[in-house]
Amino acid sequence: MSDASTTSKPAKKTAGAFDIRNIIGSLLGLYGVILLLAGLFADPELEKTGGVNANLWTGLALAVAAAAFLVWARLKPIVVPDEVEKAGDDPTRPAPRRKGGGH
Repeated sequence: MSDASTTSKPAKKTAGAFDIRNIIGSLLGLYGVILLLAGLFADPELEKTGGVNANLWTGLALAVAAAAFLVWARLKPIVVPDEVEKAGDDPTRPAPRRKGGGH
């Protein structure tokens, strides 16, 4: 046995549920399911949409977009670094500047 097989790397931390793609995918999925249900069970009002069940097709499109976002977040997760360097005093940054002299 080699040492490489017994030594394990520390697991990388990912953004997980806080990844914006998961949040967007979840919201699009929720709206998509609501519209799909409305398209299936509510009055389609075909005379207003030119013979197209707009709720059904829009809900389906939102569900597909939600699935794409969630799959994207799953396949390419955002890796969070263990430590982040403290930002220096940048004159272009729109924040209060640190006072010099250690006061």
